[in-house]
Amino acid sequence: MDNPNSRSSHLRRTPTLGGVSFFYTLIVALFFLRNWADNSEAMFLIPGLTILFIIGLKDDLVVLSPFSKLAAQVISVTFILNNEAFMVNSLHGFFGIYDLPILVSYLIGGFIMVTIINAYNLIDGIDGLAAIVGIVILIIYSTIFYMTQDYFYLLLSLTLNGCLIAFLKYNLSSSSEEKIFMGDTGSLIVGFIISVLTMRFLALPSEKLEDLPFIVENIPLIAIGILIVPLFDTARVFTIRLANRKSPFSADRNHTHHILIDYFNISHKKASLIIGAFNLVFVYLIIVLGSTSFNFWLVAVIVLTVIVLAYFFYRYNYSFSNLKRKIKLKRKFNDVKKRGKNILKNDKPKE
Repeated sequence: MDNPNSRSSHLRRTPTLGGVSFFYTLIVALFFLRNWADNSEAMFLIPGLTILFIIGLKDDLVVLSPFSKLAAQVISVTFILNNEAFMVNSLHGFFGIYDLPILVSYLIGGFIMVTIINAYNLIDGIDGLAAIVGIVILIIYSTIFYMTQDYFYLLLSLTLNGCLIAFLKYNLSSSSEEKIFMGDTGSLIVGFIISVLTMRFLALPSEKLEDLPFIVENIPLIAIGILIVPLFDTARVFTIRLANRKSPFSADRNHTHHILIDYFNISHKKASLIIGAFNLVFVYLIIVLGSTSFNFWLVAVIVLTVIVLAYFFYRYNYSFSNLKRKIKLKRKFNDVKKRGKNILKNDKPKE
């Protein structure tokens, strides 16, 4: 059960083990899907899923340190990167880069997967958001793998999407008896599967890329566009925490969804739908541009979007200038309070 605290967006104790159902569903599904895989991918997915399931479950029951979870993620990712289906050997001319050395491929793959897992884990802060964003991302990957005839990944995407759609009914329920969170168990598992699908997308062989509706060299930027919501929110929150000289893994209410709720006074459902709709529209724009434009214009659109979003959200008392102002004001307040205590102490009549 999740007990509400000063950071919580809910008011009642709520079960947090919704992610347990994701794990069992995926394990059963992989048993039936394994024959669709060309490189025995199912056998490499199961160990990673199991490790993250155990770590996520323990974190939901007894809070673990961020470094314990990070270590589990690295071990899980290692299983995936040892399968040739997920090796990114080429960037297909992205900014003039083609073949990648194997060591660089491992490092890039590990960084991408760990980043996606943590980014998805961080957006799970209000009702419906993680599920809605996950559904949008999985619909896009389902479409891509249908077009490339990668049916194992198509069915894997649809399986997890079914989990999230079923979970969403209870996550958005107004009844306290029905309501449930996916918890770290769920967010780590969903983030892991999305990172696996992303790696497969980036590692698609050249003969399958011809079926996609965008220029091949734009694939890395398309992947960023698909994951824009979790990646932007993570980058923004980490920047603010580091600017405040805090650990990037420390908890706060600086997330994009918290600002929508706190400053615009809208419900969890509306905030989640707004963010999910933005993700869908942005991906559509990136895919349209990716079918006709080369790297420069896509990079320009992504950078401009990030700058606009950063300005929009930073101006609501989360800008660096406002943060500095708050810190200075707090220090002045503490100084005045200290002086007041000293004056009262000195003015106190002696017996």
